[in-house]
Amino acid sequence: MSAITMEANSILPVLKKKLAFLSGGKDRRSGLILTIPLNSDQTSMEELSATLDYLLSIPSDKCKARGFTVIVDGRRSQWNIVKTVVLMLQNVIPAEVSLVCVVKPDEFWDKKVTHFCFWKEKDRLGFEVILVSANKLTRYIEPCQLTDDFGGSLDYDHSDWLNKRLVFEKFTKESTALLDELTIINDSEKSASGDKDKSTDGALLPSLDPETVLQNGHELLSELQQRRFNDSEGGGGGGQAAPAWCPMDEELLAQPQVMKLLDSLRERYTKYQELCRQRNKRAQLDEIHAKVMQVVNWLQGPGSELLKTQQTIGDSMRAAQALQQKHEEIESQHSEWFAVYVELNQQIAALLSTGEEEEVAELKALQQQLSDVCYQQASQLETRQNVLQAAQAFHSTTQELSQQLDGLLGMLCVDVSPADGTSIQQNLKLLEEKLQTVEAGLSSLRQKGTLVFEQMCGQSSWSLEEAESPPGEHQENVQHVQAVMEEMELRKQRCEDMVDVRRLKMLQMVQLFKCEEDALQAVEWLSELLDALLKTHVRLGDDSQETRTMLDKHKKFVDVAQSTYDYGRQLLQATVVLCQSLRCTTRSSGDTLPRLNRVWKQFTVSADERQQRLELALNFHTIAERVLQQEHVEVESLDEVDSSGRTLLDRLTLPIIFPDGSEQFFGSPIDTASTAEGVRERLLLIEERRLQLQEARLLNNEEEKEEVVNGLEGRLDVIGEELSEKEEQDEDLERATQDC
Repeated sequence: MSAITMEANSILPVLKKKLAFLSGGKDRRSGLILTIPLNSDQTSMEELSATLDYLLSIPSDKCKARGFTVIVDGRRSQWNIVKTVVLMLQNVIPAEVSLVCVVKPDEFWDKKVTHFCFWKEKDRLGFEVILVSANKLTRYIEPCQLTDDFGGSLDYDHSDWLNKRLVFEKFTKESTALLDELTIINDSEKSASGDKDKSTDGALLPSLDPETVLQNGHELLSELQQRRFNDSEGGGGGGQAAPAWCPMDEELLAQPQVMKLLDSLRERYTKYQELCRQRNKRAQLDEIHAKVMQVVNWLQGPGSELLKTQQTIGDSMRAAQALQQKHEEIESQHSEWFAVYVELNQQIAALLSTGEEEEVAELKALQQQLSDVCYQQASQLETRQNVLQAAQAFHSTTQELSQQLDGLLGMLCVDVSPADGTSIQQNLKLLEEKLQTVEAGLSSLRQKGTLVFEQMCGQSSWSLEEAESPPGEHQENVQHVQAVMEEMELRKQRCEDMVDVRRLKMLQMVQLFKCEEDALQAVEWLSELLDALLKTHVRLGDDSQETRTMLDKHKKFVDVAQSTYDYGRQLLQATVVLCQSLRCTTRSSGDTLPRLNRVWKQFTVSADERQQRLELALNFHTIAERVLQQEHVEVESLDEVDSSGRTLLDRLTLPIIFPDGSEQFFGSPIDTASTAEGVRERLLLIEERRLQLQEARLLNNEEEKEEVVNGLEGRLDVIGEELSEKEEQDEDLERATQDC
């Protein structure tokens, strides 16, 4: 592979003009196709020559030996420029050119060709020149090897090709320089490795980052391989199979050269990394040994002395907190050395996995010594911490339990004044909760005391090896804990006895207020039943069956109200008994009982009126239905129905008069009018039946026909006037209701 003598950066503006390019296509002899696209502008022969020199430096010697096919596109240029370019090829690449295809316009050069025949100059030029139209270029080159400018199917992107050339040349330059630097560094490191005492602080470093250069090379190689693979897939589809080719093929961008540089660079960089690793390992071993001995000496010296001075557990919460604070200071000092231990252990583990046999033995010995000392000291710290935490928890629980007992005793010493049932229930619930809290606190205190004993025994087991505590100190702490637990047990028992007495009294108060509240609730329920009776129980039914059903429901409704009233009376009687037991006067029975009786009287009056109206409606519908179903009806029966209906209508207009003199109507005026309208419609049917009866009689008595007809018409007029007046009254009532 020929070395690059010219860089693209040096002639980048010229290359961007695309004066010539290697599209990647091949002729039938597998020679590369060099395209020179001329245009109407004056082409600089110097720039074209520089471009050709650069392009011809890219292919390998083997590729150049197969020769080039040069396509000179003169369709947008002048004949003299085309001729100059063809003659220039003789000086630039005479040996490599095997064929020059001059693409001519269709008509413009026909006369000028006679003045210069390239085929006669073949011996002097060294290559064959043919003039050909663009559509006939496929006679010499396959369409799949031609770009779309000549009707071919080969894709070529000049900007993309130029960018890849720049990336390739940059990688080649950087990798070559880095290889030289790594060679020098590796040789110097090998010479210095024999002298272990020689300082490595001034170690040489490469000017370029090897990882970055390798990554750039791999990205370039991956791009080249990917483009080649993609083009190979696209070139084999449909029609005649053609050899896969793209401008980024190995002969253009020297893919083997990239792979060779990457292999060499990886090899040198691996050696460099190995030398650096060995150098760092030597420094790490010395540093780790010094740090390990520093940690061990402190833990076995000052660290152990600090723990020997801490043996007591304190006899109060304040003393336990002071001891805990002192222990935390000791732990803080140990934590700094434990952090160094963790870091050293990680470093030793990393070196063990990659170290030599003699290094591994030394590292394992250091690691074992360091671990034994650190674990022993950490165990002593943890045991001491457990003792202090247990003692502090015991004193804290003792303090909380004492406060809870004081609060419970204070609550029991205050007399209970009956305010309302809810407050009494809350007080009773609070009393029970406080008692349960005290019981839970005492149980927790026993557990904490037992834990203190256990932890103290654990501390004594290792403290005997270091420094024994005073003989009476441990026994004194045990006696203090036992005395506190016994005292709390006695206080809890006294409070529990007082709670039993208070609970009984408060339960009676709760029952008292519950009876009073339920009695008031019974009054409210009875009032709601009365309100429902007056506002919603208005309809009287459209026939006898419906009215009879409503009458049955009304009786059940009254039974419910009667049960509610009886329930309220029983509750009020119970309040009297409870007040006598608690020696207090009731506040609600004197007020609730009159209210209950007053509402009950109003309900009974309203219910009686409702029942009477339903009974009148039932009587009216019964005789009306019987009259309407009979074929022969007596006048007296019709009069009876008419009288019953009018009585019912008159009853609907009357209010309910309560015992206190107040009045109340059933429902709204609209509801009353709707009910009355149903009665009037049935009365109208009765009048029609009366007319039918009279007409039948008139057929038998022609002399009285006119008089009877006149009488009937007059009666109908009267009924019509009454209906009109009633409708006007209903409209007035509705407007008045809306105004209200």
